[in-house]
Amino acid sequence: MPSHSPSLRIGIVAGEASGDILGAGLVRALREKYPDLVVEGIGGPLMLAEGCRSFFPQDRLAVMGLVEPLKRLPELLGIRRFLREHFLANPPDVFVGIDSPDFNLLLEQSLREAGIRTVHYVSPSVWAWRRGRLKKIARAVDLVLTLFPFEERFYRDHATAFPTLRAVCVGHPLADTIPMETDTAAARAQLSFTVCTQAVALLPGSRAGEVARMGPLFLDVARWCVRRRHDLCFVMPAANAAREKQLRDMLVDYPDVPVRLVSGQSQLCMAASDAVLMASGTTTLEAMLLKKPMVVAYRMAPLSFAIISRLLKVPYVALPNLLADEQLVPELLQDAATVENLGNALLATLNDPQRTVMLKERFAALHTDIRRNASERAALAILDLLESPRADRAV
Repeated sequence: MPSHSPSLRIGIVAGEASGDILGAGLVRALREKYPDLVVEGIGGPLMLAEGCRSFFPQDRLAVMGLVEPLKRLPELLGIRRFLREHFLANPPDVFVGIDSPDFNLLLEQSLREAGIRTVHYVSPSVWAWRRGRLKKIARAVDLVLTLFPFEERFYRDHATAFPTLRAVCVGHPLADTIPMETDTAAARAQLSFTVCTQAVALLPGSRAGEVARMGPLFLDVARWCVRRRHDLCFVMPAANAAREKQLRDMLVDYPDVPVRLVSGQSQLCMAASDAVLMASGTTTLEAMLLKKPMVVAYRMAPLSFAIISRLLKVPYVALPNLLADEQLVPELLQDAATVENLGNALLATLNDPQRTVMLKERFAALHTDIRRNASERAALAILDLLESPRADRAV
């Protein structure tokens, strides 16, 4: 910590709800060491509860897709300009951008060029695609806080080309909050689950487009499986009220499939299940932490898939496979994601108790590896940066 400052003042921008969780944990951990901590920038309700001063509502940054950011571009540029001018006029000891790289990296670069230490919390997925962004990240930040060990290794492998860029794996906060052991019986009791030999959670995604593509496919798979295993039942959590209506409308065409639709509570639904059929995404990490065997699938528009598959630099898309660096769980993407392929993979998972035991052991080891008290580690890494000599900015 610089000797001139008896307290600590940080600038921070978290543009999404997931960033609000990370930011609140970080602020809490820093305040334990600096009770007079001053935090300002943009945050959500959790960060506000920890004493963060937010210049704008967090939801003004939470834009997704291709068209919506363009429509909101003047507002977003105005917000970034205000933050840049404010922090240049009132330099914090450190600026922390949490995720939202399209917004944060340019802000971080301008602040770093002015001599302000900068940190980016949650690595952009440069390890998966668009590796050219590494140069942009190295210009923008002094330190990247990664959630996964393979991300830290990726930066270390590129240290020769980018010697001023440091990366530290702090672990994933979900690994801190989800218990090492899952009580399936208690989860079923909490859901008042229908008695069946084995239960499968169906998670087709959280966005309307995803659910439109994956929902009917997963329900077709459930029908295919239940015709071969009459003792199966299914539970399907809906991410929000709009998705619940969307799924309820779909279920009209599946009166023969024993599916329980649940509002929210995706973790509880997975905890109550014996296996999960799910769309690729961060929920695969939750399923792993809950020690649940899974089958991962995804479909997208053919042109989008053709472009993305050519850009991808990793052999897997499911986080358990990326963390293990091997295919622990089946991944069936695009044309391979057929009803028969997914049904066979799901029944093979349900019918192999020995493999389930092995998977739970591997998942437990991976859980331990990323259970690192993320907020505390992130705080210590930032304080260590502040105590270290300033790196040469040449990239």
